[in-house]
Amino acid sequence: MARDYYDVLGVPRTADAAEIQQAFRTLARHHHPDINRDPAAEERFKEINEAYGVLADPDTRARYDRFGADFRQIPEDYDERVAAAQGFGTGGAYGGDPFRGGGPFRGGRGRTGPAAEGWTTAGFDTSGVDFEDLFGGMFGGRAGRGGGPVPGADQEAELTLTVEEAYRGGRRKITLGGPGGERGYDVNIPAGVIDGQRVRLAGEGGRGRGPGSAGDLYLVVRIAPHPRYRLTGRDVHVELPVTPWEAALGATVPVSGPGGAAKVQVPPGTSTGRRLRLRGQGMPHPKGSPGDLYAEIRVMVPSAPSGRERELFEELAAVSTFDPRNPRNPKNPRKQT
Repeated sequence: MARDYYDVLGVPRTADAAEIQQAFRTLARHHHPDINRDPAAEERFKEINEAYGVLADPDTRARYDRFGADFRQIPEDYDERVAAAQGFGTGGAYGGDPFRGGGPFRGGRGRTGPAAEGWTTAGFDTSGVDFEDLFGGMFGGRAGRGGGPVPGADQEAELTLTVEEAYRGGRRKITLGGPGGERGYDVNIPAGVIDGQRVRLAGEGGRGRGPGSAGDLYLVVRIAPHPRYRLTGRDVHVELPVTPWEAALGATVPVSGPGGAAKVQVPPGTSTGRRLRLRGQGMPHPKGSPGDLYAEIRVMVPSAPSGRERELFEELAAVSTFDPRNPRNPKNPRKQT
């Protein structure tokens, strides 16, 4: 037998319409198959959808409370006194509350009453609420029969940006598709958004019921992989190629970040792997401190040295006592911090 719909939504039987709506929003966002890739999520979502379709409609909820899980077998115009006499509801032949056992729907007895005697079932949609009506294209609000206004549900969609787009921000036109077709939006992207941050479009979510306000649309930012930059929060990491003489003697070299070119001082005796920090040169933060830019040194050698370059490298090899493989060497780069 199907689970009790109140248990499915995790609300008490005394829950009002707003509590039921909020419980459904939370569960639907978590278990929707487009968001949750767990194979069990789809079945769980169907169960949540069906429970909400019944409890969000005051008339249907009242019949469910009265007759239990088999309420669909009772025609809407069926005389409840007859139903009670035949065992449906709390005062029937079997007695007891159908949700607490003892009723014909919980006790495993043979079916009696109108369904067994050839009555047709009421015209309820056992698949639950309609996806398009309920989600408004993605997660909108369904207008049930009767009852007061119900606010529309919030929606979520992903917005993929390059590192440069996330750094600069600005207005961008996007198109999102859904069961109701494609729809365009003009989005104001704050400068310095980071992966996982949400951009809110007020009132662009699911439709409400009656005069109920529309939900909001939240765009979840995803930063696309970049060939040069790697982001950690608001910090930007970039590789900085330097020549052997720049690394050995020190130099001021240019480094490129998403905000443009900057200069960094390479200390003498720098080896590959050393990180140089440019404070405040990372992703901007509209309400706080910006991130930092970290330049990670990569010492590069010429793949095809000229004759003179080769002579100089050979001369250096002949006079140098430096041995990077000797941990006791005072010039060992592994002692750098």
